[in-house]
Amino acid sequence: MVHRRDIDGQPIMLGNQGDLWGNAMTWFDHETGSVWSQPIGEAILGPLKGTTLELLPSTLTRWGDWQARHPETVALDAPAQLSRFALEQMAIVVEFDGDSVAFPAVDVREAGVVNAEVGGVEVAVTVDGDSNGWAVFSRSIDGRSVELERSGDELTSTNGQGRWNAERGIQLSGSGGNLDVLPGFTSFPADYTTFFPNGAFWRPSGLVPVVPTG
Repeated sequence: MVHRRDIDGQPIMLGNQGDLWGNAMTWFDHETGSVWSQPIGEAILGPLKGTTLELLPSTLTRWGDWQARHPETVALDAPAQLSRFALEQMAIVVEFDGDSVAFPAVDVREAGVVNAEVGGVEVAVTVDGDSNGWAVFSRSIDGRSVELERSGDELTSTNGQGRWNAERGIQLSGSGGNLDVLPGFTSFPADYTTFFPNGAFWRPSGLVPVVPTG
């Protein structure tokens, strides 16, 4: 996930705080020492408690694929190990206007694309069939909500009036332009309940509210 690191127009410097909350990284800011939750971008301790950073749209893709599209890109060259996280173990979290839904990646992959509404925003959530790539798009086109389905590397509207690249939302045919990329992040389903105790899980049969723990 990617957050905008400014508060009221003033940038802040964040570092790894070293502890976990909800089985996820926490940060501290150098300015006040407040502790922040990485997934939700919210200060959970300290003078800035309750302050939330804006979550920005981002993408997860192979480095080779990204480099082919953006050959001018520079990247941090640092020693690293392969991630132990598998997307199949996680859910894609979408939140708008205080409403949140977790979309288990295995269910999304099986469906191809999930058409849903979160906080009044019409969204389409999709997962690549052969990689850990995933995306969240707006399915509002020219002020109208469209239903999308997936065919290979493409998304198509069920009314047959448009085709888009399933990874980037770029329009391939039709009218209305590209699909807007929306913010989201991945979380282990069990940890999602810590961040969003009033949230819900998407299932093929419908939304299932989070069951409080403790």
